[in-house]
Amino acid sequence: MNSKKSRSITILSLVLALLCGNAAWAGDGESTTPEFDAAIAGGKLLLNVRPRYEFVDQDGKPEHANALTVRTLIGWETKPFHGFTATLQGIDVARIGSQDYNDVQATAGSSIYPLVADPRNTDFNQVFLDYTGLPNTRFRLGKQSIKLDNVRFIGNVEFRQVMQVFNGLTIENKSIPNTELYFGHLERVKTVFARQREVRLNILHGAYKVTPGDNLIGYAYFQDEPAAEFKLSSNRILGIRADGARPFGEKFKLLYTAEYAKQDKFSDGSNDIDADYLRLGIGPRWGDWYVRVDYEQLGSNEGKYAFQTPFGTNHLFQGWVDKFLTTPKQGIRDSFLTLGGKIEKAQLYAEYHRFKSDFGGIDFGREIDFSVTYLFTKQLTGKVEYGDYQEGDVLKPAASRVRDTTKLWLTLVFNY
Repeated sequence: MNSKKSRSITILSLVLALLCGNAAWAGDGESTTPEFDAAIAGGKLLLNVRPRYEFVDQDGKPEHANALTVRTLIGWETKPFHGFTATLQGIDVARIGSQDYNDVQATAGSSIYPLVADPRNTDFNQVFLDYTGLPNTRFRLGKQSIKLDNVRFIGNVEFRQVMQVFNGLTIENKSIPNTELYFGHLERVKTVFARQREVRLNILHGAYKVTPGDNLIGYAYFQDEPAAEFKLSSNRILGIRADGARPFGEKFKLLYTAEYAKQDKFSDGSNDIDADYLRLGIGPRWGDWYVRVDYEQLGSNEGKYAFQTPFGTNHLFQGWVDKFLTTPKQGIRDSFLTLGGKIEKAQLYAEYHRFKSDFGGIDFGREIDFSVTYLFTKQLTGKVEYGDYQEGDVLKPAASRVRDTTKLWLTLVFNY
């Protein structure tokens, strides 16, 4: 299916769904009320267009990957109607030009190219109903994007062209001063590979604002996978996080993060699931510039199992080249330096990582990443990103090696 046709299908589906929804509310031939019509007509357009070029040079692959894709998100959010708000958003991801990359859809001959996880996709991205008729509370039912904290454990992987979305019920409550409570029961996830997966994921999350710049967070995630092939996926994560920016004077702030979590078996999960998570970081910020040193550990149970974050935005962690989206059984210890700042309309950012195993004394290598983001207009943003990973110890068998890889992204984002 070509890109113009697939985008047309997305737009047509949205229009038909809105018309059908209007008719359903009207019932048996009766016309809708002016108030209801105004709720739909007075809503707002949701439009995001993101063309991107990605280049990948990976050791062990005979060809480089060159991927030019365009993601279009288009939808409509109604105005509140007796406490209810409906949101409908479609997604279309189209390939432009040649097929010189492996997009996980098993195209003939694609195995000679490195992976670029941006498959074609035309679908409903988000379809949900909000209810805000109770004080300080929002219920959301349907297919939705979810981002909690720094998206380490629960995120929408928004970097990829096909973002991760969840099906289920979520509830937010802000009745307690300076406190946000979040509950979720999720039964399906659409992955960045455009695949649907049945899950049983329950979320309990609470955030308390100690001061305007300091937050204390507690969370519990329960993942139940009854199928035998997912016995290493049924797990429970319990954790606590402190994160903030402590001001000292008018321009100076001290950035800090301290977090600990425990992952163990849940329901019919394997007894091997037993690992710890640790994150410690600190650094100064002066005006628009900051530097910080961080340490993140995804622990290992003596090489039998390592701490996993299957629903997080893992692209943002342990380097952008995505060599450790699934934690090796030996675990990961990531020591990294971050530098960021702003020059007029340009946002600069850089990271340097050193990776070691938590078990077995393995040198997993190093990586450097940097980006420049430029705000052309209020609606149009450009971004250049670069990541270079260098292999450490040469692991055997060869299939377990983490190969040298260089990636470059050129992105434009238009928001309406």
